[in-house]
Amino acid sequence: MNEKKILIVDDDPNICELIALYMNKEGYETRTALSGKKALKEFSVYSPDLTLLDLMLPEMDGYQVCGEIRKMSDLPIIMITAKGETFDKVLGLELGADDYIVKPFDVKELVARVKAVLRRYEKNASDTDADKRIVFKNLVVNPVTYTITYHGKEMDLPPKEFELLFFLSSAPNRVFTREQLLDRIWGYEFIGDTRTVDVHVKRLREKMSFDDEWGIKTVWGVGYKFEVKKNV
Repeated sequence: MNEKKILIVDDDPNICELIALYMNKEGYETRTALSGKKALKEFSVYSPDLTLLDLMLPEMDGYQVCGEIRKMSDLPIIMITAKGETFDKVLGLELGADDYIVKPFDVKELVARVKAVLRRYEKNASDTDADKRIVFKNLVVNPVTYTITYHGKEMDLPPKEFELLFFLSSAPNRVFTREQLLDRIWGYEFIGDTRTVDVHVKRLREKMSFDDEWGIKTVWGVGYKFEVKKNV
């Protein structure tokens, strides 16, 4: 069996050691980094399947590290931090984190979250192929490359923004509640609120001036839909 590799990033060596101990017991290979710059170096060399990323780090904070990793890879990131405010959670998710857990945490819960995120990532990877491209006028959503082509220009989106657009556009004119979207894109294990969905929709709308023929529409009191007004 291919052993999954976990990169643990925290400035407290005791926390790194504790997490590594539990991950090793579950059959994961681990490597640790105690600073932001070291984390980026290890990520490039080690090529982990998942990164556990603390927010408060020397040299570069977790937000900066997450942003730099997302320029290189869409592999899963779980942020670990002592901060629990909604603002911090939403900012981390906007930058491309897949999940968020607040210190102090139960290590067994962390292990469960790691397994869930990896399962979700593997399922998404196995479900996507070239035949599942979504094509509308001036828009092609490609699940293989995790890119969209908008008005003839290829655009890269953060993973969660892409997954949200792909999911909604896969079911034109169907209305989804915020809770349904949160469960489908972030997974039922995700601890967060529905504002996360609103933030990601807002980001998509800022990047694309939706055509008259299609767009993500708000259904007041319910949620969102990818509205297609006519065949395009």
